[in-house]
Formats: sequence, C-alpha cells, structure tokens
Amino acid sequence: MLNNNLKIFTGNANPELAQKICTRLDVELGKAHVATFSDGEIRVEVGENVRGRDVFLIQSTCPPANRHLMELLIMIDAVKRASARRITAVIPYFGYARQDRKVAPRVPITAKLVADLLSTAGANRILTMDLHVGQIQGFFNIPVDNLYASPVMIPYIKENFSNDLAIVSPDAGGVPRARAYARRTGATLGLIDKRRDAQGKAQAMNLIGDVLGKEVAILDDIVDTAGTLCEAAKVISSSGALNVNACCTHAVLSGPAVSRLAESELKSLVVTDTIPLSDAARQSGKIIQLTVSHLLARAIMNIHHEDSVSSIFEIHF
Repeated sequence: MLNNNLKIFTGNANPELAQKICTRLDVELGKAHVATFSDGEIRVEVGENVRGRDVFLIQSTCPPANRHLMELLIMIDAVKRASARRITAVIPYFGYARQDRKVAPRVPITAKLVADLLSTAGANRILTMDLHVGQIQGFFNIPVDNLYASPVMIPYIKENFSNDLAIVSPDAGGVPRARAYARRTGATLGLIDKRRDAQGKAQAMNLIGDVLGKEVAILDDIVDTAGTLCEAAKVISSSGALNVNACCTHAVLSGPAVSRLAESELKSLVVTDTIPLSDAARQSGKIIQLTVSHLLARAIMNIHHEDSVSSIFEIHF
C-alpha cells in the first residue's frame, strides 16, 4: 500500500504513460501546469503540496527533445524549491544517449552534459529504461536504475514468433543484448556487419549467421529514421529468411521513418510506449506498441519503499 508521501507528476512528453503508471499504482496523477509564455519560455506551476514528499517526475526526453528536457529541468527545480524530500526523475527514454563519447575532434559528450544538468537541477535519483549504452550510468553522481524492456519483449516474442527463430543485432554494439534475448527464447544469433568506404558515403551490409528458412527478429534499443533497420531487413530477407520483424524499445520514428517502414521488407515493428506514437505511426499496420507502465510502476513502488529494483528487472548480458 502506497502512503500519502508519494507524489507523481508529468510534463507534456508522455502524459498517457504517466496516467497508466498512476492507474497501476492506484494514485492520482499530481496537478502540475506545464506551459509556455508567448515568447516560448517554459512555465511550470506545481498545484499540490510536495513539502517532505517522495516526488517522481515522469518525462521522456523524446521529440521535441530540447523542449521536453527543459520542462523536466524546470519541474525538478520547482519541486526542489517547494522542499520535496526526494526527487526521482523517471526518464523512460533518455535523449542524447547516442552522444556518449567523442567520435571526432572537437565534439561534445552531450550525454554527460545532460547527466550534469539533471543533477545540478536537483534530481536525487534517475529511473530510466534501456539506456543506449550502460556506461551512461557512470556519467551520473547520483543513483541510476536502468530497467530493461525484456520482461515485455521476450514474452511477446515467445508467443507471436515461430520456434525456428533467429535474433539479429543490427550492429556489433548490440550483440550482448541480442545474445541475452536469443538465450531466453532459444533462438539462434546473427549480426549485421556494416562497413563504410574511406569517405564515409557508401555503406555495405553483410549478414553473419544463418537465417535460411527462419523467422527473424532484429533487436535494437532505438529506431529513429529507420534507415539502417530497413536496409538490414532487406539484407536478411535476401539471405533466405522466412520473414523479418524488428523489436525496438524506443520508437523515435523521426523524419521518413513511418513511410520507410511501410515500404520495407519488415513484417512488423514491435515497440514500447516509452515514447508516444504519432498519428501516422498509430495508423501503420506494421507497428505494434507494448506498454511498459507496469514495469515502471513496480520500480517506482520499490524505490518508494526502499526495496531492490535491479534484482527484479535486470537482464544479465
């Protein structure tokens, strides 16, 4: 049973997910007015007493990423100045995570900058899901709980895909995740090897692994413009796969992503609701959205009661 010390608020990034979480916890979503002034500045007003309370702010930094990140920072400052006892930023999709290292001279490590901003604003703890790379947890000087979508994705894969299944990672970095899924589903493992020419303009894809006559699930954490995903599906299909699906936690789906998916070799794309789908994506016959609200709700409950989180949700690579 949750006590009255728990307060949950949300910004404008994903209010549907926040409401689902509150429904599962049987608590009311807190009253907070998050709007903009005429010049575009963000205005936040918390409409409830949070003094001495355990406050959870649910806000994905999904598109428009900068606006939603700024909303979160201002909400953190608002409840901090209102004397909240503890502030947990619940960030189902952590934006800027792909900028986690220097890949060229004179470029920033923006994921670290965002981590510093959240800490400086006043967050005491971070709850997120499927970080692009786990090392981002080390960018924070506060506790970070990184949940995985596997408790939702793996049952779906087992129930809806054939027994003769291959899990394929679209790049070398995703192999540990793909291997963990393959082990739990009894599937074989494959890898897409991407290579660019010296000028970085042309790209060649080669499939490592046997997919002949198999159903294939391409596994990734983020699908953005879907260009790489659709090209990978084409290579896999030409290698004799029975059909090709994709499972991605975070459905950014920017630019031409939805139209690319419609025209691609993919039979389906399974995503979660860490990011709300656009109207075009909702109407797509290929995109299937699963909810992770129960995972986040249980994590919030455990954090609130000072119970373990990682022992319940962690998938060991």
